[in-house]
Amino acid sequence: QVHLLESGGGLVQAGGSLRLSCAASGIARSINAMGWYRQAPGKQRELVATITSGGTSGGSINYADSVKGRFTISRDNAKNTVYLQMNSLKPEETAVYYCNANSDTFAGPLVSWGPGTQVTVSS
Repeated sequence: QVHLLESGGGLVQAGGSLRLSCAASGIARSINAMGWYRQAPGKQRELVATITSGGTSGGSINYADSVKGRFTISRDNAKNTVYLQMNSLKPEETAVYYCNANSDTFAGPLVSWGPGTQVTVSS
């Protein structure tokens, strides 16, 4: 199994910044794509950003259009950790932010989710 644990959420004023971290632990042959999703009250979970493992050349990155230019995803493969730097936050981005990982395990492919971390942006 692969366990994910997010940290770094909290309360921030509009225009402020937060940095989320997600550490993966457990048994996996490899952890491939990792990413961040968010779910606001009454809304569906949506993609924020993803990054592949990328080997030595770095990972392929994808962002939701709404966060391009403000959010930056990165990962430390040695630590199995993915980060999300969020700048210029908006009140409508208040949500629970979830970490996601796609892994190859000895039992086959596995999709894992963390418990989520609350991000609240005040106006």
